[in-house]
Amino acid sequence: MSVDDLLLPGTVRQAVPAGIDVSAAARKLVSGLVAEPYGQVSASVYETGRLVSQAPWLTGHTGRVAFLLGAQRPDGGWGAPGGYALVPTLSATEALIAELRRDDPGSGLGREDVGRGADRGLELLRSWSRDGRWPSPPDMPAIELIVPALVSLINEHLAAAGAGERLDLPQGMDGAKLSVIRERLASGAAVSQKLVHALEVAGEAAVRAPGVVPSPVGTDTFSPVAAGTIGASPAAGSAWLGPEGRADPDDPVRRYLEAVAGRYGGPVPCALPVTVFERGWVLSWLWRAGIHVEVPPQLAESLGDALGPQGTSAGPGLPPDADTTSVALYALALLGDPREPDGLRGYETDTHFCTWRGEEGASPTVNAHVLDAFGEYVRRRPEAAPRYAAATGRLSAWLRGRQTREGSWLDRWHASPYYATACCALALAEFGGEESAEAVDGAVRWILGSQREDGSWGRWRGTAEETAYALQTLLLTAATAGRGRAEAVERGYHYLRGSVGDQGVPIGAPPLWHDKDLYLPVAIVTAAVLGALHLARPVTRSRPGGVGAITDS
Repeated sequence: MSVDDLLLPGTVRQAVPAGIDVSAAARKLVSGLVAEPYGQVSASVYETGRLVSQAPWLTGHTGRVAFLLGAQRPDGGWGAPGGYALVPTLSATEALIAELRRDDPGSGLGREDVGRGADRGLELLRSWSRDGRWPSPPDMPAIELIVPALVSLINEHLAAAGAGERLDLPQGMDGAKLSVIRERLASGAAVSQKLVHALEVAGEAAVRAPGVVPSPVGTDTFSPVAAGTIGASPAAGSAWLGPEGRADPDDPVRRYLEAVAGRYGGPVPCALPVTVFERGWVLSWLWRAGIHVEVPPQLAESLGDALGPQGTSAGPGLPPDADTTSVALYALALLGDPREPDGLRGYETDTHFCTWRGEEGASPTVNAHVLDAFGEYVRRRPEAAPRYAAATGRLSAWLRGRQTREGSWLDRWHASPYYATACCALALAEFGGEESAEAVDGAVRWILGSQREDGSWGRWRGTAEETAYALQTLLLTAATAGRGRAEAVERGYHYLRGSVGDQGVPIGAPPLWHDKDLYLPVAIVTAAVLGALHLARPVTRSRPGGVGAITDS
């Protein structure tokens, strides 16, 4: 997998070969987790825009500006449909305006091109602002802080240029919470690690904020030299360094930024490293689907070593969370190393498990993963069943209660209901008891009824990722609502086979995962695709005329 695949996801263009050796592709994928331990995550328009604005001195500035210009949509915006365009469009527009205002723009790109991109973005934003026609903001991390911060920056640019019409905030948003956070940082007080991931919203108060301490990133997992991250975020790191960040090339945070920008040729992702997150999800998707490839000892050891009293975080600089902790525990159990999941109790509320303490909202997929962790541990350690019976019962009931009338689930960590539905339906099918059968049946009916004409599944269009989730749900549940299931699997398999490269990497895959911007965790999605291909193979071969283009060696 090349870095280009991470910049513009799915840039592989060659025709799909006649066969895919799923086991060989899975072995290569797992070995890649060792070779690229920081993670394989697509670049972000939002995060890249923040570096264009905040750190024109950083290596790769020209590549970042070019990335923004190349990613602009015909309507002048950036990002996915609807409200998902809000944050990237604000960030990219502000970044291009900031570039234009410099006496000596560092990008070396033509002012005419940069100005055209800024004007088109600004006109779209103004059209949204007039009469309050902003797209509805999705439930994404720190969006209630990011949007006011960016609107304020753009209005400052417009005021300085005497450019007239300013932007109003979307309905329901104001700068009150942002002001409190800036005041707290300016006072030297500590802030939550969750907030540090979006430290850039604090503006000048973020610069060398005494309450914010860089997290070390070891040379064995990220860079040939010691580095330090602020919230695992390039934007947060550049905000903390401030304009004088260029002065000390040996600063650990500067080294972190140089390493990330160098890897991507300028553009940057929202979060890196995401070592534990990537390893847990990849291994669990593969092993749950029955692809039992040999796992290098250091991978399993890294998951176990990451677990502490509060569980584990997705990577250095991020707070521990129930989601990453659950998936790490589940993956370890599947690998034959079950660990007591009592550390998850710290995330338990009266009704469900939170992603982290103080979470605003709730996540069905996090709770599905907690159910997986408890259920798989009990399966491996039956004597522990009494200790987890009450919790698994409450979890299952809570998940059933969050199912939509149509049979799907929606979640705050992914744009697609097919991801949430796969997570919840699979957990309930395995560990939710007989009382969850109706909910699983409902999920299967919804999936069968929402398949597209070309055999795919998807929220906005058919995608390999969402098709993989749908196929895994159909093939890993014993639902009784499966009339037409074999035909649906056959059609989905054909679509999936034609939508991936010879290693199972999706072609043209859009980013669907929630962070400050949508992102694509390439290795994780590839694992889900390989799992679906592995599961679908015997079904398609058993049908008359079924195609056997998939091999397992």
